[in-house]
Formats: sequence, structure tokens, C-alpha cells
Amino acid sequence: MSEGDRSERIVFIDDEEDVRRANRQSLELDGFAVEAFGAAEPALEAILAEPPGVVVTDVRLPGLDGRALFERLHAADPDLPVILITGHGDISMAVRALRSGAYDFLAKPYPAEALIGSVRRALERRRLVLENRRLRARLEAAADEDPAFLGVSPGMVRLRRLVRDVAQADVDVLVLGETGSGKEVVASALHRWSRRSAKNFVAMNCGALPETVVESELFGHEAGAFTGALKRRVGRIEHAQGGTLFLDEIESMPMGLQVKLLRVLQERTVEPLGTNESRPIDMRVVAATKVDLGQAAAQGTFRDDLYHRLNVITITIPPLRERREDVALLFQHFLGRAAERFGRAAPPPTPAIRDHLQRHDWPGNVRELGHFAERCALGFGPGAASAAEAVPGPGPTLAEQVDRFERGVIRDELMAAGGDVKLAAEALGTPRKTLYDKIARHGLNPTDYR
Repeated sequence: MSEGDRSERIVFIDDEEDVRRANRQSLELDGFAVEAFGAAEPALEAILAEPPGVVVTDVRLPGLDGRALFERLHAADPDLPVILITGHGDISMAVRALRSGAYDFLAKPYPAEALIGSVRRALERRRLVLENRRLRARLEAAADEDPAFLGVSPGMVRLRRLVRDVAQADVDVLVLGETGSGKEVVASALHRWSRRSAKNFVAMNCGALPETVVESELFGHEAGAFTGALKRRVGRIEHAQGGTLFLDEIESMPMGLQVKLLRVLQERTVEPLGTNESRPIDMRVVAATKVDLGQAAAQGTFRDDLYHRLNVITITIPPLRERREDVALLFQHFLGRAAERFGRAAPPPTPAIRDHLQRHDWPGNVRELGHFAERCALGFGPGAASAAEAVPGPGPTLAEQVDRFERGVIRDELMAAGGDVKLAAEALGTPRKTLYDKIARHGLNPTDYR
């Protein structure tokens, strides 16, 4: 039996053989794999050796009783769902066990449908717990290497290896990637993992500055070089002496400046504006672009000679849509970081959030995913109020915004609980009567989520 199969197994414990046989048959007819025991001791040994998905146990057992068994299991794994079967006189005890972490209790006599429904919900919660554990383990393993390159997809594994190798080569590099894919992260890693790491990493976005100031920013100027140049300014190239110069959106650099940059790359000297003095420069240049510079050169919008001078080594960053196995991992990382920054606990992903993570194509790549995680950390993920719901005129009042948010939270929890109001109330920490009132006020119908 594989690890996944073992985590789906149901352990049923009752000292009455007829009860064991009947309940096992009901569960197996519904598709569950069941292992039945007549006493707690052998069941405990089997559970600790191979944890199942759910444990269902009678409270009254010879030797180790069901409550003591729950306490032992809860100490070993607080997230293992334990469902207690109780007689009428044991209900108060079962309620205390619920407060201590038991998943559910069933009072005898109970219909088979009640047992199957409780087991199905408990198993779904167990799946989520195990998925989160796997994500945390993968997150920690990836972060041990470098948190900037989180991911376990083949593309990210290759990218990490390539960046480490190229960092040691100390050659100029061209980084190709879509908007938001992490081009500056790659450039920073190339600097950090190189022999130049003790010197400056100087970043400049060629498309973010007006053409009139780009030349001065890049090459620097002497006092009096032009109107308004009251004192000497060290340009980005000189400031990167001994370190790394990162030129983002290199495709936006004016053609006239491309000629001057080509000379800097070829001769490793710089001439600030207002002087004829050539100053030697020792730096690595990492240029980044979101377009095909070869095609741009062919179309005449980028200098062909500069393209070939930059294209010594090209590192291509795969878009997020091509490494979907990294989406949940990255989301968990960004969600935890956002929750810490906002000073609140990271909320568990709702079904609506998980569906969005799986279905969305992420055209904004990692940057878009990070912003999505921030919204979720603040409670404005799928299911909550959004700007798209706004109508012309005055914006919604605070009370209206709170109502929208509350409705979204309750709807997501009902979806996660399969329409079970009792389970949703437990998850929300709300009395069932209060939740029913809120469900009615918001016009929700629990049966729509079953």
C-alpha cells in the first residue's frame, strides 16, 4: 500500500463484533478502505506505525478506553481526525473531547449515513492537513538552497543550477523573462553568488527614466556639464565599480545610448558627461528584457552589435504557467510573508482560493501571485468583496463592506464543510444558532454546497 493509500485508510474500533462488521461494511460499500479492531491497544500500535486518514472509536472499550486512546493519538499527531462513538451517558464527555481536539462524535444509535458523512468530511480535512505539511516541507527544503528561487519544478531546478554556474564565470549575461517573472531576482543572485558579492549591485530600469536624464544617470556628469549640473555626479556605471550593473528593460534604451553602452562593454572604460577623461571600469553587466532582442535587432529597434555583445550567455526564466507545480508552494511562501508583515495569522486557503490557484494562468507571473497572496492575507481573496462589485456613485459603507466580507467567509466555509452547518460553525468558532441567523441574513442556502 502506497503512502497516499495509507493516508486514506479508516481505522474503526469497537469491541462488539456485530457492530464492527456492520460499520465496516457500510464504509467499504461507500468506497473507503477500512481496518477494524476490537480493542484500543492493537489499534494504537497499528496507527502509530502507519497513520490512517481517520480514526473512529467507541468510547467504552476494555482496557484502554476511547477517550484515553484519543489523548494518546492527539499527543502524537494533533491533526489526526478522531471520531468518538458514544452512548447517551457519554455525550458530556464527548463534548469535552471535542473541545480538546476530537473531530466529531456520534451518539448511538446513529444511521450509517451519519457515520459516512462525518468520515468523508474528516478525511477531506486530513487531506488538506497533509497537503499543507508537504508544502511546508518543500518550502523549507527550497528555502535552504535560496529563498529567491523557490520551486521544485524541473524548470526551476535547472534555473538554480544554471545561475550558480554562470555566477562563477564572471561574464556579461542577458536575462530573458516575462513581466513579473523575477529577472531582478536572477540578476541579484548572479551578483550574490559571484566573486563580486562584496561590491555594489547597482540596478537601473532603462524604461523608467525620461530619455533626457538616462545618459546622466548611466554615465554620470561633471559640474557644469549642462544647465543645472551644479556638482559632479557619479553615474550608475562608475558606482558599480568592482560589482554588478543590472540594466532592466534594456530594450527601452535609446539608440544613441546603445552606442555608448557598447563602447563601455568593449573597452571597459566610461566617460562622464562634461569630460574627455576615460576611466577604467571593472564590472559585470546583467541586462534583462521581456522581448526577443534578436528579433528587435532584425527589425532595427535594437542595435545588432549590442545584442551580440550582450548575448554571451542567455538565461531564460520559465513563466509561472509552465511550472504549475510551484504555484501552491510560492503562494504559501508569499502568504506567510504577507501575514507576518500585516501582523496577523495566515488564513487557511479556502476552496475558492485553491480553485483560483489551479485555474488561473498568472500572466503577471510571480509578481501577480505575490500580490494575490497579500490580498488573501488581508481577507480579500476570492469570495470577498472586490473592486469589480463596485457600482457608480458613492462607495459602499463600512457596514456594507463588512457584510460582503462576512458573506464571503461563510460561503467559503460552507463550501469546505460540504454544506454541514455544524462543521462550518466549529471551524468559524461560532455558535450554530448564530451561524444559522447569519446564513439567513445573507441569503445563503447550505444545501447548495452539498
